This record gives sequence, C-alpha cells and structure tokens, in this order.
Amino acid sequence: MNELEIFIDGASKGNPGPSGIGVVICRHGETIKNISSFIGETTNNVAEYTALIYALQEALKLKAAAVKINTDSQLLYRQVKRIYKTKHPNIVGLFNQVSHLISGFKQVSINHIPREKNKGADKLATKAVKEELKKNRSLIKGQAEGGRPRLPAFGGIRHRRDWRGRKVRAPEDGALCNTESCAGLELWELAREGKCHRK
Repeated sequence: MNELEIFIDGASKGNPGPSGIGVVICRHGETIKNISSFIGETTNNVAEYTALIYALQEALKLKAAAVKINTDSQLLYRQVKRIYKTKHPNIVGLFNQVSHLISGFKQVSINHIPREKNKGADKLATKAVKEELKKNRSLIKGQAEGGRPRLPAFGGIRHRRDWRGRKVRAPEDGALCNTESCAGLELWELAREGKCHRK
C-alpha cells in the first residue's frame, strides 16, 4: 500500500497577517517533496488548515492510499479529531474541505507532535512569509522598524488579538501569547488551560 507521512505547519506574522504554509512529504522515512507557499493575509488557524489541505491534495496526486499527518497545532488536531467543535465561519468551510479530502483515502491518521519535531514544515512556512515580505514591503502592516510587530499594551502588559479580534493578555511570565493557545479557543478553554485571559 502506498503510504505517506506528512508534516504540516502554518505561519502568520501578526495573526491575522501575512501567512504561509509548509508541508514536508515523506515516503519510507525519506523526504520526497517540500511545499512552501504564501497564502495572503489571514490567521494562524486558517494557515494551519490550508497547510493540511495542501498536504491532502498533494497526497492524492501522489496516489497515496494511506496518509499519516503530523501537526504541532493542538487546535487543528482537536478540531479534526472532533474533540473541539468547529463553529467559526472562516474555519467551517475549511474543515468541510478537509473532511471531503480525507474520504479519498483508505486510511488517514492525524497526530499532534511537539514543535521541535516539526522544524522542517515550520521553516518552510516561515520562509514563504519572509520571502513575500521582502518582495512586497507594503504587507508589513503596523510594524516597527526592524520587522518587529507593534503590540498594543495596557498598563505595560503586552497583548495580542484572538481569532475574534478581542485583545487578550500575554501569560503571566510576560511571554507573548502563543497563537495556538489563542486562535479559535473559547475563553473558558483558555482559562481552564491557564494560558490566556481577557483584559
């Protein structure tokens, strides 16, 4: 049986912001194809789904019967596994497309892996964004000189926006909110996991 193992990742500079996807396709432990593509301005969650769609489409072109997908996005993993419900209109269509593509294989598994084991796909996604920004400087929106994003702050505490556009505080250790933690999770889920909360 023709079986592929695929690593996927999405990157968004700003969330939402200029975004890219990275896909590493392997057969018998060897990389047979890398995909690095700029997908426009969107959220990190949409970028993750787009990477998955690219991966499944490419696997179908390669006539794979079974596919093992590896992602470091806990949110994507839980939504595809139907642990979390997919409600946001920007994601529902992508989720349905993923479900349709999955039906074209005899076997599909999706696994959540640590980020350090997904460096190849991460580099490809980041590369796609960086290369596009070099070509089109107008895409850098609301950023300081030197390429670092300007982050709104309240009382000296750094914030970012979640998938609904609401401002969310960084974790208490002062680090920026991880996009995977904020993008698409309901507030009670964030509070439960102790990762983020509203101002």
